Amino acid sequence: MVCTSSKTSWRPLEPPHTSAKLRVAFIAPSLRILGGQAVQADRLLRAWKNDPDVDAWLVPVNPLPPVPFRAAVRVKYLRTIATELTYLPQLVRQLADADVAHVFSASYSSFLLAPLPAILAARALGVPVVLNYRSGEAPDHLQRSAIARWALGRVERNVVPSRFLVDVFRDFCLDASIVPNIVDLDRFVFRLRKPLRPRLLSTRNFETLYNVACTVRAFHRVQKAYPAASLTLVGSGSDESALRALVAELGCRNVTFTGRVPPDDIARYYAEHDIYLQSPNIDNMPTSIIEAFASGLPVVSTNAGGIPAILTDGAHGLLSEADDDEALANSVLALLRDQRLAERLSRAAYATCASYTWPAVREQWLRTYREVATRHVGASAAVTQP
Repeated sequence: MVCTSSKTSWRPLEPPHTSAKLRVAFIAPSLRILGGQAVQADRLLRAWKNDPDVDAWLVPVNPLPPVPFRAAVRVKYLRTIATELTYLPQLVRQLADADVAHVFSASYSSFLLAPLPAILAARALGVPVVLNYRSGEAPDHLQRSAIARWALGRVERNVVPSRFLVDVFRDFCLDASIVPNIVDLDRFVFRLRKPLRPRLLSTRNFETLYNVACTVRAFHRVQKAYPAASLTLVGSGSDESALRALVAELGCRNVTFTGRVPPDDIARYYAEHDIYLQSPNIDNMPTSIIEAFASGLPVVSTNAGGIPAILTDGAHGLLSEADDDEALANSVLALLRDQRLAERLSRAAYATCASYTWPAVREQWLRTYREVATRHVGASAAVTQP
C-alpha cells in the first residue's frame, strides 16, 4: 500500500499544568472473559489504584445484563444483543466523566461490537481516545476492514504492545507507538531449574490460532525420549474436545488439562514446571512468554507474529516455524540435554523483564495520557477561538 498521507508523527508535549488527576476510562473486557486483553487491563487498573496522577476505572465491554435479561446470555445471538444493549448506555454515561478513553481492541467482529462504539461515543462527547490494539490478526483484519482502518486513523493515539504491530500499522498508513505489556516480578519469582526436568507447561487458550494441537504433538515426540515427561495445559476454549481426543489418539501420558485458571493463581503453574512450550500460528506479544521469562522457564515457541520482537532465537529462547512439531520437540530435547544452554537462555530472558515492570511502563502510559489530553485541550481551544 502506498501512503499518500498520514498523521503527523507524535511529538512529546508538556503535561498540563494542573494538580488534578487525569480521569481515564478503561474500555476493556472484564475477567469474565479470561484472555490477554482482560488480564492486561486488570493489571493496569490495579497498578493505577491510589496513584497520585491517574484515576482509572473499568467500563466492561462484557457487562452482565439486568436480571430480567440474564437468561439471554445462554443463547449465542441473544447474548450478544443483551450485552450490547447493556454496554452502550454504560459506555456513554462513564465516558462523560473521563479526560481520556483507553480503549482495548482486538479484531474482526469484536472490534465492531466494543472498540468502534467506544471510539464513536468518545468523539461525540469530545473525549480523546488512546486505542490500545492488541491482536496478532491485525494484518488480515486491517486488510479486510475499511471501517477499522478509518476508525484507527481518527483516534488521538494508537498504542500497541510490540514492534510487530507498529510495522503492520505502517503498512496501512497508520501511526502507532509501543507500550509493552506488564509483568509483576514479585508474583513471578525467578529461579533456575537445576536439574532441568521434562515438566512442560502451556498457558494458551484452546483456540485454533494458538494451535495447541501442535504443542501436544511436540510433547508426544519428547515423551518418546523421556517417558516420564509431563505436559500441563492451562486454558479452555472451543478446541478442548479435539485436544483431548488427540492426546488419547497419540497415547500421551501425564497430560493434565487444568481448565481456566484465574490470573492471581497462574504464577504457581510457572513455579511448578521447568520448560514453557507454545505453538501459536498467529500472535502478537503474548504475556505468557514474559511470565515464563520472569519465572526462569526456558521458552520454546513458534515464531508467529510479534514473538520474535520479544524473543530472539538462541538468545532468549528457541524458535521454530509455525506448525512444526518436530522442530519444537527437538528444541525441548536440546534444552534437556544441555543444562548450560537452558541456564543461559533463562538468564538472558529474565534480563529483558525490567522493561516490562510497572515503574517502566507507568511513565509511558502517563506520558501518553497527558499528551493526548493536552493536545485535545489545545485543539478544542483553537476551534472555539473567534
